[in-house]
Amino acid sequence: MASHERWNALLEIIARDGRLEVDSAAQELDVSTATIRRDLDRLAQQQMVTRTRGGATANNVSYDLPLRYKTARHATEKDRIARAASALIRPGSVVGLNGGTTTTEVARALATRADLHAAGGEAALTVVTNALNIANELTVRQHVKIVVTGGVVRPQSYELTGPLGTLVLEQLTLDHLFLGVDAISASAGATAYNEGEASINQLMVARARQVIVVADNSKLGRHAFARICAIRQVDVLITDSGAEPGVVGEFTDAGVRVIRA
Repeated sequence: MASHERWNALLEIIARDGRLEVDSAAQELDVSTATIRRDLDRLAQQQMVTRTRGGATANNVSYDLPLRYKTARHATEKDRIARAASALIRPGSVVGLNGGTTTTEVARALATRADLHAAGGEAALTVVTNALNIANELTVRQHVKIVVTGGVVRPQSYELTGPLGTLVLEQLTLDHLFLGVDAISASAGATAYNEGEASINQLMVARARQVIVVADNSKLGRHAFARICAIRQVDVLITDSGAEPGVVGEFTDAGVRVIRA
């Protein structure tokens, strides 16, 4: 395994478990403990991890993991966030959803709302998304009209990115955008690890009348590589009850309505 592959693997372990022990990581990656220690020292020099006695913990950055690794993390919190988000939408709305585990839960909550099913044969909701997994799940819901942006698929998140997506989005207006993020802070705004995702999400923000960020407490007060939008462009932040009051206060001071589900 090359060094950069080990570093990615170590970051995935830390993001998955919240911390890493040298002995267990060496066993999992089938390398020596000395190699793991050197790798952690290098990651610490780059401020990607915080070294501890016998291992490391996550630093104040967000790591870009494949969606399959993220699904089970904070599952209860994401379910509550999704239900609170769904409650904000009226029948007939045009709703944007980017990719991610939290926005996927929002899509599921919208799809199972009883009042949306009561609209007869016509679509009670229009969903615009650049996430193939969300489009796939909602396709069988006859009461939901699905619009999928163009673009090139990014396997880690199932999101379509690139200039092809702009051809569709520039022709549309969204009533609400549920924006999943890798990190959000009052100073840095909403951010993503991948610049391609950030770019298409920027356009979705620009086409939305209301921007609603859905993020569990682990993403608050953090930053990732590429900016999606400034905090002034966020109207509502829906997070969970585990969010620290001080961090929540920073968002409210910035003019963001915060809902703690």
